[in-house]
Amino acid sequence: MSRFNKMKNFLQKELWIKDEEELNLAQRYIVKILKIIFLSTEQFIDNKIVVRASALTYSTLLSIIPMLAILFAIAKGFGFDALIEELLRRNMNNGQTELVFTWINSYLQHTKNGVFIGIGIVMLLCTILILTDNIERSFNSIWQVKHPRTVFRKITDYFSMILLMPLLIVISSGLSIFMTTIMNDDMFSLLAPLMKFFIKLFPYAITWGMFIGLFTFIPNTKVKFKYAVIPGILSGSAFQLFQYFYINSQIWVSSYNAIYGSFAAIPMFLLWTQISWSICLFGAEMNYVSQNLESFKYGKESKNISRRYYDFFCTVLLSKICKRFDNGKEPYTAEELSRENKIPIRLAKDILYKLQDLQLIYEGLKENGKEQETCYLPGVDTSKMSLGLLLSKLDSMGFEDFNIDKRQFSSSWKTIIKAREEYSSQNNHILLKDL
Repeated sequence: MSRFNKMKNFLQKELWIKDEEELNLAQRYIVKILKIIFLSTEQFIDNKIVVRASALTYSTLLSIIPMLAILFAIAKGFGFDALIEELLRRNMNNGQTELVFTWINSYLQHTKNGVFIGIGIVMLLCTILILTDNIERSFNSIWQVKHPRTVFRKITDYFSMILLMPLLIVISSGLSIFMTTIMNDDMFSLLAPLMKFFIKLFPYAITWGMFIGLFTFIPNTKVKFKYAVIPGILSGSAFQLFQYFYINSQIWVSSYNAIYGSFAAIPMFLLWTQISWSICLFGAEMNYVSQNLESFKYGKESKNISRRYYDFFCTVLLSKICKRFDNGKEPYTAEELSRENKIPIRLAKDILYKLQDLQLIYEGLKENGKEQETCYLPGVDTSKMSLGLLLSKLDSMGFEDFNIDKRQFSSSWKTIIKAREEYSSQNNHILLKDL
């Protein structure tokens, strides 16, 4: 128990107060990895990511057949549907494969016969749009992004990905066949062990690329590629290992067949989807923590922040935004405000969203090279943006239409209103841009 308590104390306290300047390069790297793993696990639990994975599992079950049907229809048009069928057979057990192909063929047959026209096509597209929307909202929740993509951007971004998917599958399959052919050539017999290693690594590389792409492009915010690489590789490797375990667990599959009979494919698919989405979302948490690690100091304490310190941080952030605007400089992003003022990133974003709801600031976009970043600008004339106005807005924030007879508590109500008005009026002459 003493060893366990020491480890617990190290992870919860010593790890966060340790002066990294005293550590060598290897020790700093280890401390950074421990922080990322600990924070990612904590955020995964606190944000109830397993529940989000369950919601995505339901959406996936709803839309998987329409998506595969569209995928096969596109692939059939280009003449490489057999390659995609072979890929699915390799990655699923026989019972599930036959059931899925029965559904897909039925779906395509009905479409060909004209049963799915009008409303049917709209429903098909809506199920896919629901899935992509839920995926983006889950990633946005992890990244604390308030506004998802517009419907137009969702249609253009995600449907173009669906159209490109068959092409990417064919390219990857073609590369695998090409590498296998080279390996069997006598000229490359000396390189055969190395080629075998690369061929075995190739599925992992594709999966790594898929996860890195998801982590980089799905959130509706700027994600730096370098912070998505390691989480993408770890998540892709975990997904491939789980896939290998899932496909080769014949005893496990047989036990489900004995219980559920011909319906065994459904709970097995649900279980596979739930764990796969959990792996994916945990990787997204790691990506977020990696990019904002420096802003996570005092992250735990910010959950129980006092009202006094919350008002103080609101004042600091709004003052910075007003000063930057008044000086004619480029507006702040959330990350810049968090880093410059040493405020935890989640708390900084929460305050910025609150100030937006109070209409004291609004979001804008600024150019950063070839990309655009979300920035924040004053929503009120800076010559009128006083400390009293901010405190008054914060006091009146929230629901107040309670069914209470104020006449019964008239003296208490008048006293607190008078105290608040005096407090605010004393600070109305203090402009935030002058702080």
